[in-house]
Amino acid sequence: MNGSGARALRDMVRDQKRGEPRGIWSVCSANPFVLEAAMEEARAQGGGLLVEATSNQVNPEGGYTGQTPADFARFLAGTAEGAGFPADRLILGGDHLGPFPWQGEPARSALAKSRELVRQCVLAGYGAGGPLDERTVAERTAELAGVAEAAAAERGGAGPVYVVGTEVPTPGGEQETVSELAVTRPEAALRFLELVRDAFGAKGLERAGERVIALVVQPGVEFGDDTVHAYDRSKARALKEAIESVPGVVYEAHSTDYQTAGALRRLVEDHFAILKVGPALTFAFREAVFALANLEEEWLGGRGVALSVIREVLERAMLARPEHWRKYYHGDEAALRVARAFSFSDRVRYYWPVPEVQEALARLLANLTQRPAPLTLLSQYLPWALEAVRSGAQPNEPRALIRMRIREVTVAYAQACRRPSGEPAPGTARGAEA
Repeated sequence: MNGSGARALRDMVRDQKRGEPRGIWSVCSANPFVLEAAMEEARAQGGGLLVEATSNQVNPEGGYTGQTPADFARFLAGTAEGAGFPADRLILGGDHLGPFPWQGEPARSALAKSRELVRQCVLAGYGAGGPLDERTVAERTAELAGVAEAAAAERGGAGPVYVVGTEVPTPGGEQETVSELAVTRPEAALRFLELVRDAFGAKGLERAGERVIALVVQPGVEFGDDTVHAYDRSKARALKEAIESVPGVVYEAHSTDYQTAGALRRLVEDHFAILKVGPALTFAFREAVFALANLEEEWLGGRGVALSVIREVLERAMLARPEHWRKYYHGDEAALRVARAFSFSDRVRYYWPVPEVQEALARLLANLTQRPAPLTLLSQYLPWALEAVRSGAQPNEPRALIRMRIREVTVAYAQACRRPSGEPAPGTARGAEA
């Protein structure tokens, strides 16, 4: 991240502290269609875009995307160039930069790998140091921050800004259905922030401690296989009030996926100013792809065209490599089949990079690019796109239609985060009705 990215985040925090309910939404995805759609939104409104890679997606061993931090930074820059999005408006961050991917290893080796992950992220230009898992104490936070500071000095850029906390959900969502969420206790949040600052000071990192801009807390939002816990601001009132007396720090909220536009706005108003979103974006991508696959079968089936059969290809890939969904989905075989395809947890997102799935997706896109479907079938399978295609606002082209569906999600975040005057905040897009 360049210096302007850190300034954009700190400016947002400053405005929050002045009583202006601004925020920024953070795209937690490595999906190319998601990133392109988010860049379209940000480019249209002149704002920046915050993108965070999790340690599961991207790490020194490749993660499930097969990319190191430097690889992902290059990939993101290339995506921005292709989308016509200025690279200097990208804010690149790392999420869950603790030992989660190596939780099965001894603490010493897991922390060593965490340190290398942080170092590589900062050297690659990542700026927002990610929060650590809930087992990680403040001293380890400071230890990894020290690695980040050294890497920033080696790189020759401004020091990163930090988001810290213990209320960090498992990457990818909860493994079990949660009937009721406990909102973070205000005293616990403030005590952890004090511990972090003390730990930074003990390691001579006082200047870095001044760049802690956000604290991860649980405001009472989460999603599961087929459930969503909606934000109830009355339950988070004490937590909201607690941060108002803390200079330079706001809250970050994870798992805001599938919240209503109104709930997202209330979160920002209540100082949960960094809204993380990921599975809801890839869920929208999956919905669009499945709709196109249904359209493809109806339109081109029986015409001598080799169909993509992408849903069958995805199902085979998930059954062949069940490690990304087995712990998350429960029930009989029929229930598991539905969950694999349609769950809010969207564990299918881990399988889009599989070569066979990529081949099927490419065939689907090629089929419908070469043989555009008639408006009647768009009306049947993609009704949300019909008016835009008829008016000429969107081409009848599958890639554009996929991005359009994703932008129906990002617009809710844009509205929640924009300035009250209507000016876009960093990372925001066009407005929408709540």
